[in-house]
Amino acid sequence: MTTTPLRVRRLQLLGALGASALAALPLATVAQDFPTRPIRLVVPFTPGGSTDILARAIGLELGKAWGQSVVVENVPGAGGAIGAEKVAKAAPDGHTLLMGHIGTLAVNPSLYPRLPYNPLKDFTPVAWVANVPNVLVLHPSTQAGNMKAFVAHAKANPGRLNYGSGGNGSAANLATEYLKMRTDISLVHIPYRGTAPAVNDLVAGQTQVLFTGVPAVIGQIRNGQLKALAVSGQRRVEALPDVPTVNEALGFKDFEADQWYGVVAPTGTPAPIVAKLNQAINAALNAPELKKRLGAEGAVANPTTPEAFGQYIAAEIARWKPVITSGRVKID
Repeated sequence: MTTTPLRVRRLQLLGALGASALAALPLATVAQDFPTRPIRLVVPFTPGGSTDILARAIGLELGKAWGQSVVVENVPGAGGAIGAEKVAKAAPDGHTLLMGHIGTLAVNPSLYPRLPYNPLKDFTPVAWVANVPNVLVLHPSTQAGNMKAFVAHAKANPGRLNYGSGGNGSAANLATEYLKMRTDISLVHIPYRGTAPAVNDLVAGQTQVLFTGVPAVIGQIRNGQLKALAVSGQRRVEALPDVPTVNEALGFKDFEADQWYGVVAPTGTPAPIVAKLNQAINAALNAPELKKRLGAEGAVANPTTPEAFGQYIAAEIARWKPVITSGRVKID
């Protein structure tokens, strides 16, 4: 029988489909059996911070779902670069993950001239965990009752208002520099070794301004030690419902300077395993108990696809580079 070109093409196509199906079988089996041992979730910072707290909360939920322990390992140093590099070089089998955040995945590429990893090339996005909006707080003695009054006061007193942060290159440093760039105000940066001492000096009146994560100052806002003017996200924060967004207060449309957190895996991690991890983390984020806990701390859960999280990382890298350049932000 003569084989026509059309028949040859059909046979080739069927052969290719069959090969693809056979190749996919081992991956499907691997994903079905995953995880086969404890998962190591690396936090590239010291214990007790927001990254660590979120990692342990997610790890607890995953452990419940799979009956397999999730070990949170703190590997601090170099602004998160040491822990991130460790994960980037780990076996791409889904058992070693990184709880990354805005600094590790979006800021460090512009901050460190010799970063030992590339966030876009060395990691596979797994799950966008949460955003933690920053809140602009002032010492009560500062003469401004709202954002417009604060901007006017800062412009009338250039270089006379000091703002604190957890250090050069910290989220608070970058959020404030972004605000400066967007409002054309002048503030003097006072870097501290961590957020806690920056908050303490603000309460004591040693500085006047701080633009940091809601959980770090919500107690001081509630007891009247600090006054909150605006939050950095696209919507108000559940924990501070009467505090407007910067967009609301100043008439902007696109101001956003949240801290954010998400899980990534080494590049080459099989797609079915990434999908299984994403599904499990999203389920944990949708659990009523965890959502309530995050909301009380001022965090906003962000369950979405790995692809959407990857696009967000790329956009954030591009967005923060000019802020770092214009603010002349240097690492300690």
